[in-house]
Amino acid sequence: MTPEKERKTLDNVFDSICDFEELYEAFRDARKQKRFRGDVMEYTEQLETNLIVTQNELIWGTYKVGPYRPFYVTIPKLRLVMALQFRDRVVQHAIYRCMNPFYDRMFIEDSYACRIGKGSHAAADRLQYWMRQVSRKPGAPWYYLKLDISKYFYRVNHRILMDILKERIKDERLLQLLDCIVNSEDTAFGLPSGMAPEECPDDMWLTDVGMPIGNLTSQMFANIYLNEVDQYAKHGLRIHYYIRYMDDIIILHQDKAQLAAYKDELATFLKDRLQLDLNKKTAIRPVPLGVDFVGYRIYATHRKLKKSTAYRIMHRIKTLSAQLAAGEITREEFDRVAASYKGVMSHCNSYGLRQKLNKTYKEAMGRLQAAHGAAAQPDPERRRQ
Repeated sequence: MTPEKERKTLDNVFDSICDFEELYEAFRDARKQKRFRGDVMEYTEQLETNLIVTQNELIWGTYKVGPYRPFYVTIPKLRLVMALQFRDRVVQHAIYRCMNPFYDRMFIEDSYACRIGKGSHAAADRLQYWMRQVSRKPGAPWYYLKLDISKYFYRVNHRILMDILKERIKDERLLQLLDCIVNSEDTAFGLPSGMAPEECPDDMWLTDVGMPIGNLTSQMFANIYLNEVDQYAKHGLRIHYYIRYMDDIIILHQDKAQLAAYKDELATFLKDRLQLDLNKKTAIRPVPLGVDFVGYRIYATHRKLKKSTAYRIMHRIKTLSAQLAAGEITREEFDRVAASYKGVMSHCNSYGLRQKLNKTYKEAMGRLQAAHGAAAQPDPERRRQ
């Protein structure tokens, strides 16, 4: 077999996806941090039988994606999320284990979303490193171009996505399986251009565009789809300071007019090649003003949380502190959320915010002490955020 690093196409890989041991490893990946959920425990009770049934469905081409469970999330903004049954998540992990290593080596270095060893913090570090570089260069101040694709997951064109996949995948059975996932028969994922999820009536959702947010394969397809614009930017336009995190793209350049030209060229490429549009957040601004990227406001010398993120954390800790004082949640539940926020704040300059959070917590504990006496006061060593 051709070594992985030399392979140009994926061929004769479907049998490995259907292999029982591979499906078992996919099951283990799918259940990570979820093993005590009801659907996972139910699947695990008859694990061997369920894996054999899934294996046979894949081998005989009878596998169909099960129904999705739709729900909305509001943080950081309103999104419609589609949750799959656990059996389907096992299949998606098996596909991911086969396809992602092959495609990942084709991505540009500065694509950071949903990739091992990358992520939002690495993206913030890389951009800040570039900002420090350009801030030391003589001459006029540098500018940045921020490109944000409008309703990206809801607008991915199924035909174009499948055409991109066919360029590298020569295994017809794998392509049929991917087509089954992309072109779901039962659920429409796509939005008409210019429409938000909450504005779209049920009968106007589209079946020929869109990917379900929350799917593992959707994350992989999202990177494969936008790798087209990455390659055009790096090798067609030869842009040096170019970085992407999912559908957010930042470009640095000393010439504002050149950034405007890049914007027009990339907008045309996105429209003609991928049938995507830029939204109103697209802008060109001086680098010293700071860049909003991956949840932070990044400067050459420091970074801060975005104001909307800081307000959200403040509100959440205020609510949780009151609930803890009232006995509505446990200390473990509070500590779990506080630890996650502490991790976010550890990657930016957040001293002032942490002081406000500590004050909010102490005020809530003070009210608890006043109501129940000093005996109810928690151990001071556990107050830290």
